[in-house]
Amino acid sequence: MIEKPEFHPDFEPSKVGVLLVNLGTPDAPTPAAVRRYLAEFLSDKRVVELPALLWKPILHGIVLRTRPRKSAKAYQKVWTEAGSPLAVHTKKQAELLQQRFGDAAVVKHAMRYGRPGIGYRIQQMHDMGCERILLAPLYPQYCGATTATVVDEAGRQLADMRWQPALRTLPPYHDDPAHIDALAASVGASLAALDFEPQIVIASFHGMPRRTLELGDPYHCQCQKTARLVGEKLGRQLFVAFQSRFGSAKWLEPATTDLLKALPERDIRKVAVFAPGFSADCLETLEEMAIAGREQFLEAGGTDFAYLPCLNSSEEGMAMLEALVRRELGGWIAG
Repeated sequence: MIEKPEFHPDFEPSKVGVLLVNLGTPDAPTPAAVRRYLAEFLSDKRVVELPALLWKPILHGIVLRTRPRKSAKAYQKVWTEAGSPLAVHTKKQAELLQQRFGDAAVVKHAMRYGRPGIGYRIQQMHDMGCERILLAPLYPQYCGATTATVVDEAGRQLADMRWQPALRTLPPYHDDPAHIDALAASVGASLAALDFEPQIVIASFHGMPRRTLELGDPYHCQCQKTARLVGEKLGRQLFVAFQSRFGSAKWLEPATTDLLKALPERDIRKVAVFAPGFSADCLETLEEMAIAGREQFLEAGGTDFAYLPCLNSSEEGMAMLEALVRRELGGWIAG
């Protein structure tokens, strides 16, 4: 038997890791915390594709002086005792997925912006013995400003590591049957529980500047396909719209807010909205849609409005997530 040298470090037994990643959230619903979060988020060249010399003076001279206070008020409307809804849901997803995998994998969660960071988690998981890690961006539709920047950040961490773990990335799952079935089941159950019959159902996706489509980003097409497939499962047409516009650039259309304001003029006064581009409810769904969207629709003459929740940590959502992750771990774990 060969004895290891006295100076040889001890290593944890080899493990497989799964890192669920979502967008991120400030640490608190305060202007200072939101400012820190937005400074990181809006400094990402994947998010704002403008030359730094042009964008930085605008970001630091205007945006970070005005937007944090407004955004903090919005966060205060949806903040819970446990923290930001997105942080709460994503943490719960990781905990439940860990229960489903048991000792077969180590499951953690991270945020692209804010805490816990991707680099911190990758190092932590490697220190725990994870020599193979599945990076799982929780974005059904691929976009450079979401999926790609998660991979970018993971690459920056790997670049500083002497002993790098092997890395796989969960592909976009916009049209995966498991995802479509889970969405259709969730939306169908939510619709059945309403005390009114919506005249139309809107699938509201996060908006992106139109130029991203023109530059070849598949996001717009994948959003359309998700809505079409879910609509076919539900047996009804879904109306696609895009929310969360920012700045003066031309964005993907129609805008959800414009659609909600215009519908009552067409005598459409009963509406349901869901957000199939979000894996978990967050500021954009709970404040922008469930609160502000409702107010906009009712003020325009609507009578009934319902926001239908994301998959979050529901049974349908977790079963879907487990199926996707198990498939991508093929060859790394049994079964």
